[in-house]
Amino acid sequence: MGRRQRGRFIDGILLLDKETGMSSNFALQRVKRLFDANKAGHTGALDPLATGMLPICLGEATKFSQHLLDADKRYLVTAKLGVRTDTSDSDGQVVQTRPLDFSQDLLMQSLDYFRGETMQVPSMFSALKHKGQPLYKYAREGIEVPREARPITVFELNFISLEGDELTLDIHCSKGTYIRTITDNLGEMLGCGAHVIMLRRTQVADYPYDRIVSLTQLNEMVEKAEAEGVDAKAMLDELLLPMDTAVSKFQEINLADTVAPYLMNGNPVQNPGNCQLADGELVRLTIGEAHKFVGIGSINDDGLLAPKRLIVLRDGVETT
Repeated sequence: MGRRQRGRFIDGILLLDKETGMSSNFALQRVKRLFDANKAGHTGALDPLATGMLPICLGEATKFSQHLLDADKRYLVTAKLGVRTDTSDSDGQVVQTRPLDFSQDLLMQSLDYFRGETMQVPSMFSALKHKGQPLYKYAREGIEVPREARPITVFELNFISLEGDELTLDIHCSKGTYIRTITDNLGEMLGCGAHVIMLRRTQVADYPYDRIVSLTQLNEMVEKAEAEGVDAKAMLDELLLPMDTAVSKFQEINLADTVAPYLMNGNPVQNPGNCQLADGELVRLTIGEAHKFVGIGSINDDGLLAPKRLIVLRDGVETT
């Protein structure tokens, strides 16, 4: 007999404004509990020091979280110059202090070095895994693990301000970019060292910044609803974005209602209109005039539209 799944069936994406000092997993579990969701997952952890946008996928939306993990991100970062730490942020131990002795020209030239496509060696204090263990666990034991440089892209790197020894930058980058590593490398290029003292993620993919909500705000909503005798979950559910926003960049293919039973059983179907797609290109699948989202698919070797990841359609249960 299978284990009974706890929580309710609720599907959608919450743009959480993660607060400083908490782990992403702690924030995830709090959201899951508040929504009484049967399933939840986040889309790429933020360090405890960091704040900002952390999309939380609930229910069937977890099937598409990888696409947000792979999405571009934007950060606002403040670095303290003149001090280098072993973690490249203020949670670490100071390993070196040096005076600030660089020109504005050198600063601007150094910033330009990081723009565009470069190779980056991940920090030992990252969550990347080596032999099944995250690198930060090795680092805490004083073990150095060889890491290969990985390609990253910095689409924008904007100078915001330099006030005393605090440098603030706005960085739009590809997945897998470590802002702490950029900060540490920049400090070495300037000859003074640097570490992150403030990091805020302001954007994931194309999600609107004005839709983020903190755990503090969520708790206040629940307390207010309970005091007024209102269903708190109904209020919380209104904050959720549709699950297909995680794959909004994919081309949509709309299928007739008559095709739905075949597709939802995992069968390839005819490609309507013979849409031109590259090999392996994923598409967003919708059904009927209402364009109800049902998952993602791609064209197989026979030229048919094959489902790759489908949501579970539950009778009487609306998906957000």
